[in-house]
Amino acid sequence: MGVRLIMLGAPGAGKGTQAALLSERLGIPTISTGSILRQAIKDGTDVGLQVKALIEAGHFAPDDLIVEIVNQRVSQPDCENGFILDGMPRTLAQAHALDKAGIIIDRVVDIEISDEEIMDRMTGRRVCQQCGETYHIQAKPPIKPGICDGCGGELVMRRDDAPETVKERLAVYHAQTEPLKDFYAQRGILCAVASRPGIAEMTAAVMEALNL
Repeated sequence: MGVRLIMLGAPGAGKGTQAALLSERLGIPTISTGSILRQAIKDGTDVGLQVKALIEAGHFAPDDLIVEIVNQRVSQPDCENGFILDGMPRTLAQAHALDKAGIIIDRVVDIEISDEEIMDRMTGRRVCQQCGETYHIQAKPPIKPGICDGCGGELVMRRDDAPETVKERLAVYHAQTEPLKDFYAQRGILCAVASRPGIAEMTAAVMEALNL
């Protein structure tokens, strides 16, 4: 039986990782609006050109354009047995727009995690400048501090992981995205899952919450 899912959670909660694992287990595609937009820009499509112009002007892609992209994607054959939305909706307006477009959602997975844990996760992350391998100063440290185990490249903190940036992203999440929890809870489709220390443990908890 197919299932149409939304992944919710703060930035750094592990939504993308869990969406990819659920996609593999359930045999349904993950739909990341960010990835779709980046590909559209790269391909130079009409939508891509619109988005590129907006980004260059310092604006976000409007909700109607995002929903149009999602609607086109979920209408493709590989979504017949379900799909996972990752990074959409981000706001109540987008959730209402999904409803208006007739995109039905069965369950919403909300990964519950404290701001303090998010700060520890993201500010401790380091990325190799050469090969892109990811480390963490506590959870996954390199053998030699500051040096990639694989290629010997320098490990750096991404701008997105700087403490002041993480705080700002969390503030935006709490103001704009967190209200979606009540929105979907009122519909009886919200599955809140407490964050687990390990990826496999987290996946098992999500599958149990979904009764899958």
